[in-house]
Amino acid sequence: MINYLANASYGGPITDLTNITFLDAPFNSIWSRDYGPEVIYENEVDSLYLLDWIYNRPRPLDDALADEIGDAKNITVYSTTQAPYDLVHTGGNFMADGFGTAFSSELVLDENGPNGEFNQTVKTQQQVEDIMEQWMGIQQGRYILMNTLPYDGIHHIDMHMKLLDEETLLIGQFPAGVSDGPQLESNIQSILANYNSVFGTPYRIVRIPMPSSTGGAYPPTASYRTFANNLFLNKTVIVPTYRPQFDTTGLRILAESLPGYNIVPIDCDESGMNIISASGAIHCITKAIGVADPLLIRHQRLVDTYETVNPYNVEAYIRHKTGIASAEVYWTTDTAAGFASVPMTAGANNNWSAGIPAQPAGSAVFYYIHATANSGKQQVRPIVAPDGWWKFRVLDVNADVAENNGPVIAEVFPNPTSSLLMITVGDTGSERVRITLRDAIGREVMRIQDSPMHQDQRAFADLSYLAEGAYMLVVESAKGRSTTRVVKN
Repeated sequence: MINYLANASYGGPITDLTNITFLDAPFNSIWSRDYGPEVIYENEVDSLYLLDWIYNRPRPLDDALADEIGDAKNITVYSTTQAPYDLVHTGGNFMADGFGTAFSSELVLDENGPNGEFNQTVKTQQQVEDIMEQWMGIQQGRYILMNTLPYDGIHHIDMHMKLLDEETLLIGQFPAGVSDGPQLESNIQSILANYNSVFGTPYRIVRIPMPSSTGGAYPPTASYRTFANNLFLNKTVIVPTYRPQFDTTGLRILAESLPGYNIVPIDCDESGMNIISASGAIHCITKAIGVADPLLIRHQRLVDTYETVNPYNVEAYIRHKTGIASAEVYWTTDTAAGFASVPMTAGANNNWSAGIPAQPAGSAVFYYIHATANSGKQQVRPIVAPDGWWKFRVLDVNADVAENNGPVIAEVFPNPTSSLLMITVGDTGSERVRITLRDAIGREVMRIQDSPMHQDQRAFADLSYLAEGAYMLVVESAKGRSTTRVVKN
């Protein structure tokens, strides 16, 4: 590995290995996400531990690496490998918000049930949830299990979804009716209907396209290409990429959703790493260990408002094992002009609050939270602040009413396009929206959508197999219609 990094042709050699520590231990495979240990904390912010599940593969060297890592890092490792706590699980099929909610596919029930290959004792769903509560802090009723997808052979949720924060799910989107799209959409609608975020409000959904093969195929006849299999590494997000006609849109959606983060693309398809054909990408081959001394900040972002008189109340749950000395909200209406601070006031149960002064209609407000522990440790949230921030708008009631006559095409990107088209529509509420593409004489050549818009007001279309030329994009509802010209090249 050292020689490989020193002589790497992909992106050039890594000449400075100062901050890289190598663990020399035997292994069977590269899928460290699945067999690597999970990070757990005592009392949210106290001692850091590692947890080792029974790996769901016949790879004994991989299954032993959790202990090797714990020894190397001098971190205590607990194991769910002996009855009655024996649990078969895999890291690619687990995502948690850090506050008692987690997601998996029902693969975890299959592998611990009567047909499990590696389990020691058969577990009911309740017994699985009890183990997750005891060892992972997942609250009863908050372990969200989704139906497995028909064409995802490994059934790991990191191939199609990602928690961007406590209330935001990044969801892969196939063309309408294609591949795993119908079951995936059914799963998401079930989540929205039956679960709220830790804040008690519906999850925010960000859609991101699932790329096709170079021939336009999707699973099961092509590899499972996905942008959701990305990795957060402090202030950087490492993203698997495939081909420019999809990558441009996927990377843009991530950049818009994660302002201030350094978005780093890594080619995982035919011309680069070529790992995606093995049913995995960046998230699958990496595993992170959390900080030993966390300063925890949980905050539900403020949403657009019509308020122009009263302050905008910012609330946050803030904890450190030594206690919190102070906290502030930094805010501005112009990031180039810098941020002003407002001190936060401590309340009960580790909750802090402050008010951002009211702003006139038409303003955009940017803000972040800063806290200092009694030990002197400091932390901001988002962790990329002040380069990244939360944002909300102060809306103009009169302007919004005047514009609300029908669906408005906010953006069509890229245009011209050779394949993928992203259509963003102004807020249409719950009304049915039909999006079609028509040729030069008005014939419908593609039905893109005929239903209420998704929460992020975006729809995707793959124009790969349409003839080159100009088309008319039509977006219509019962209130009216909008059209714009689209060029396929």
